[in-house]
Amino acid sequence: MSQPAAATETPIIEIRDVTKRFPGVVALEGISLAVKPGELHAICGENGAGKSTLMKILSGVIPDYSGQLLIRGSQVAFRGTRDAEAAGVSIIHQELNLVEQLSAAANIFLGREMRGWLGLRDDRSMEAAARQLLQELECDISPRAPAGSLRVGDQQLIEIAKALSLQSEILIMDEPTSALTEAEVSRLYRVIARLRKRGVTILYISHKMDEVFHLSDRITVLRDGRMVKTLNTKDTSAGEITRLMVGRELEAMEFGGHRKMGETLLRVSNLSLPWRGHARGWRLKDVSFELRRGEVLGIAGLMGAGRTELLECVFGAASEQPQGRIELLGRPVRFQHPREACKAGVALVTEDRKRLGLFTAMNVGENISVCTLKELRSAGLISRSREWKAAGDVASKLNVKTAGLSAAITSLSGGNQQKCIIGRWLLTKPTVLLLDDPTRGVDVGAKAELYRLIDQLCRDGIGIIITSSELPELLTVSDRILVLSEGRLTAEFSRAEATEHKIMEAATLGAKKTSVA
Repeated sequence: MSQPAAATETPIIEIRDVTKRFPGVVALEGISLAVKPGELHAICGENGAGKSTLMKILSGVIPDYSGQLLIRGSQVAFRGTRDAEAAGVSIIHQELNLVEQLSAAANIFLGREMRGWLGLRDDRSMEAAARQLLQELECDISPRAPAGSLRVGDQQLIEIAKALSLQSEILIMDEPTSALTEAEVSRLYRVIARLRKRGVTILYISHKMDEVFHLSDRITVLRDGRMVKTLNTKDTSAGEITRLMVGRELEAMEFGGHRKMGETLLRVSNLSLPWRGHARGWRLKDVSFELRRGEVLGIAGLMGAGRTELLECVFGAASEQPQGRIELLGRPVRFQHPREACKAGVALVTEDRKRLGLFTAMNVGENISVCTLKELRSAGLISRSREWKAAGDVASKLNVKTAGLSAAITSLSGGNQQKCIIGRWLLTKPTVLLLDDPTRGVDVGAKAELYRLIDQLCRDGIGIIITSSELPELLTVSDRILVLSEGRLTAEFSRAEATEHKIMEAATLGAKKTSVA
């Protein structure tokens, strides 16, 4: 439950008539907002509504804007994040900003390294402090582990630990649970409760209505860069907030359950993936399943269960050579590289959009067309007109909000970037589409669009395997759900049999096997 905001009405943050324009796009227009000391204030809106832009202004990431920003009644003009941190404002970004080659501890204290004798960097003290912060988050990440060796969920916990290390009076959380499992979300809730007891003011961006209503005192809704309304959480409902976000009523999302399935597209038998140097020995062990044409197969499991590794094995992108047998359309395959999988009709949308999905130096059109340039040639040369038509058709089909195909991919919101990546793989005309947490950081309206797309692709004859950290999502789109725990398959449920309780029970069984209820 949310806690009451502090009694004083003097705002700790005041935003007055803030406007921010990017080339071809008005990101924010005339935003005015006041935040009370000690409250948890949720900021909601569709992708592209301006939420992250507003938070970047508050945290000094974007110094160039019109309007006024006041902290504790005094006007400020942050020239960068250091200025914001000095004023007691820190941010946990939706997109991870870690140096992959550095350890978890070094990332937490990057730019604020502890110094010891003769001013030398004190790695031991930083590791001890990092260990304490990670223990506060109730996670067992080693402070010495390179950030690049960790999965997205663990990297997100490092970002959270970094923000906690600043001991800021104002903490901005931009989709902090987007890569966390339900157990890790519960841990974060406990951390937030402790922060609020210390009087920390929290600005919280999330697309997950259950989080917003569980944590917040008030909710501000943005739409198309404009302020819509601020409401007391106890006086509103998820339906009203969603309507304010999208400007319309969203129809009930009911997908799957009536699709006609065809022959077996993919058969995986006794798939195992070694884990060298680890006591368990295997990231995956003896996993077997089938995927049929026109089917959505959901993969559930807690962090570290092997969901991503399973998709990487099928796509030829595993860290080690997997053991077992994979058959595609009845023929055995052993992909040594993703290009072989792509050529055979298998596509993968990765969970880590920033690191593994985007080409940040390319524009929107180029990011969409990059995997099909060979098919877009004319007389041996890439046809710009054919490339732009193909990319434009996909962008239109997926309703990508962009100033144009020539716009920088980094200028798009996270959800629209994800649509571009999905569109890129759709151009390859895959037989099997692997979606690894595809709606991470995507708003409720865009999720509905993606669910409709998944449904339509299946009806067109594609087989889809989808992982998700959100069980309601898997229950919404899947025809069957497999549950992994510690690299082993512990349960399989049909759409009619699956419930959140049954899935969570199977996901926490460890190596024990459960029967289908």
